[in-house]
Amino acid sequence: MSNEAQTPDGGTVADAPADNWVDRYAPPATRPYLRLSRADRPIGTWLLLIPCWWGALLGAAAGDGFDRGTAWIMVGCGIGAFLMRGAGCTWNDITDRDFDAKVARTRSRPIPSGQVSVRGALVWMVVQALLAFGILLSFNLPAIGLGIASLALVCVYPFAKRFTWWPQIFLGLAFNWGALLAWTAETGTLLDAPSVLLYVAGIAWTLFYDTIYAHQDTEDDALIGVKSTARLFGDRSRRWLGLFLIAATVLAGGAVIAALAPLDAPLALALGLGGVWAFGWHMVWQLRQLDPNDPGNCLRLFRSNRDAGLILALFLALTLLA
Repeated sequence: MSNEAQTPDGGTVADAPADNWVDRYAPPATRPYLRLSRADRPIGTWLLLIPCWWGALLGAAAGDGFDRGTAWIMVGCGIGAFLMRGAGCTWNDITDRDFDAKVARTRSRPIPSGQVSVRGALVWMVVQALLAFGILLSFNLPAIGLGIASLALVCVYPFAKRFTWWPQIFLGLAFNWGALLAWTAETGTLLDAPSVLLYVAGIAWTLFYDTIYAHQDTEDDALIGVKSTARLFGDRSRRWLGLFLIAATVLAGGAVIAALAPLDAPLALALGLGGVWAFGWHMVWQLRQLDPNDPGNCLRLFRSNRDAGLILALFLALTLLA
């Protein structure tokens, strides 16, 4: 690892929130590695964790209710999301280091700025993945199998923008795998209708928020030949985002109905569908606020999806009390 003083801004990353905890409180020697894991930008951890919470809460509502096992699944998923998001981002930065050096928003990241070597990044990635595997081993065998299977998606995603205009689909497949995993950890069953619908709803949600995110880099991406849905859609982005919004809402509603309608618990079903409605309206608000030509606006709306996802999680938690 090179000395942070080699970068004029002290090693901070251009698109990290001001005064984030890594820059303020982390020991200086750890900062480049924490930045490599995006610990200075927690939104990605939230977006990886929230589908896990959806799956665990909906599974608990459809089954035996919330207990200590459910609580551990939610805590374990939280720790695992932090670690696997860090490992995934590290892998992404290793594979994208040449691209990142050519893009204004990303050239300050630890590898292209010289704060972390590729070898150091590989070691850091393995450490995070092994710690996450330790958490995974506390779940049931079907969930462990799903967790191991997710590694294929994590490995492929960074290369998707090289061969398809739809890399956001690969991100959605990876980032929402936790909905399947947590449902399985909670219920012990694989690929039930509610979990599959919830998973596909999450993919549509990812297409929504990550297309917004990708609008920050359309000019640089065009120069270096990186593909994205933002570049593909261009001036038609609002129309496509509206379709993703509808798909995410309808599919999430289908998941809630498939899980809760058989219980003959009208209040729980109403609360679950109320959460879906609120989740959808948050995306409508985002679409109305969106200015695809304003990178700051795109970043702010992208980050607001933490709140959109947590709204649905909150209502799913309330169904457990009905």
